[in-house]
Amino acid sequence: MGNPTLEINVSLIRKSASAVRNLCLSAGINPTAVTKGYNALEAVTEALYDAGYRSFASSRLPHLKRVKDRLSAETMALRIPMPSEVGEVVEYADVSLNSELSTIRLLDREAMRRGKHHKVILMRDLGDLREGLFDEERFVETACAVERECGNVVLRGVGTNLSCYGSVVPTAENLSTLVRDAREIERQIGRPLDVVSGGASTSLYLVVNGEMPEGINNLRIGGANILRSEAREVSDDVLPELTNEALILKAEIIELGEKPTHPIGRLGMDAFMNVKKYADKGVRRRALLAAGAFDVGDYEKLTPIDSGVTLLGCSSDHMIADIEDSEREYRLGDTISMIVSYQAMLFATENDLVEKKILY
Repeated sequence: MGNPTLEINVSLIRKSASAVRNLCLSAGINPTAVTKGYNALEAVTEALYDAGYRSFASSRLPHLKRVKDRLSAETMALRIPMPSEVGEVVEYADVSLNSELSTIRLLDREAMRRGKHHKVILMRDLGDLREGLFDEERFVETACAVERECGNVVLRGVGTNLSCYGSVVPTAENLSTLVRDAREIERQIGRPLDVVSGGASTSLYLVVNGEMPEGINNLRIGGANILRSEAREVSDDVLPELTNEALILKAEIIELGEKPTHPIGRLGMDAFMNVKKYADKGVRRRALLAAGAFDVGDYEKLTPIDSGVTLLGCSSDHMIADIEDSEREYRLGDTISMIVSYQAMLFATENDLVEKKILY
C-alpha cells in the first residue's frame, strides 16, 4: 500500500447528496454544493452532479476552474475576493460572495473589461463575526449602491454565514433578520432578489424541523453531502441515507509490540510544541501506523472502525494506536481503517501523498 489510502465510495456519496438535495427542494430551497471540503476531486464532484446539483461553490478558485472544465454548472466563489484576484474571480466564478463595496467596484470594472456580467451575493454578519456587513443600515445601503452604480455586476441576492468562526447556531430568529433585510432591499431597489442564502450544512436542521424562515431559498451544502456527522442535529431516521463511511482512511501497521502507556523520562513539548498529559495504564499492545498529522491534521478527528482500537496520538508521519482491546489479531502490514471528520477530509483529499481509491 505504501502511503495512507483514502477510500472514496462515490455510490454512497451520490445517494447521500441526492437525499440532502431533495430535502432542501421540498422546502423551496435550491442548494449549492460546496467542493472545498474534498478538494474538488473529480469523482466526488461528478457524483454530486449525478445527484442533481447544478451549482457548485468553493473558496478556492482552482476548484471552480475544475468544475467549469468538466461540467455544465454554475460556479460560486465563497471567500470574499482579494482585490488582487478579481480577474480570476470573474473568469472562473459566475457568482461571488462579497462584503466590500470597493471590491465589488473592482469586479464591475473587470467584468466590463471582459465584456461579461458577474453576479454578487452581499453578505450580512448576523453575529458569527467572520465575513459580512454587521450594521443593518450599511448593509441595505451597500446593496442599493451595487444596484445603482454597477453596470456589469448584478446584485443577485444576500446571504450569511454562521457557525464557522463564532460557532453561532443558525436559528429561525437570526435568519429571519436576513429575510427582513432582503425584503427592505427589494423595496428600495424595486425588484425581487433571486437568492437569500441562509448559511451552510449547519442550517440543515431547520429544514428538517420545519423551522426555516420563509424567504430563505438557498443553502451552501458541503460536508453534509458526504459526512453524516456534518448534518448536525439531524436524526438518523429523517435522513437514513446519510453515512460516515463514504470516506475511509486506511493506514498500514509498521510496528507492533507491547510498550508502557506513560513516556519515561523528563517530559517537555511534543513535535508540535504541545505540552501533553498521559494516562498510565501499564503495558499495553500498540500499533505504529504509517500516517500522521501531515496526512490528516488532528488525529482526534479520526474514528477507528474497530471499536477495540484507540488512537493515542501522532507526530507528522506516525500515528500510535492502542490495540489491546481489539478482538482482531493484527499483524505487521495490516491496515487500520478510520472514519474521517471534515478536517481530516480537508487534509487527506488535498495531500497528493494520500492515495485515493475510488469505489463504485
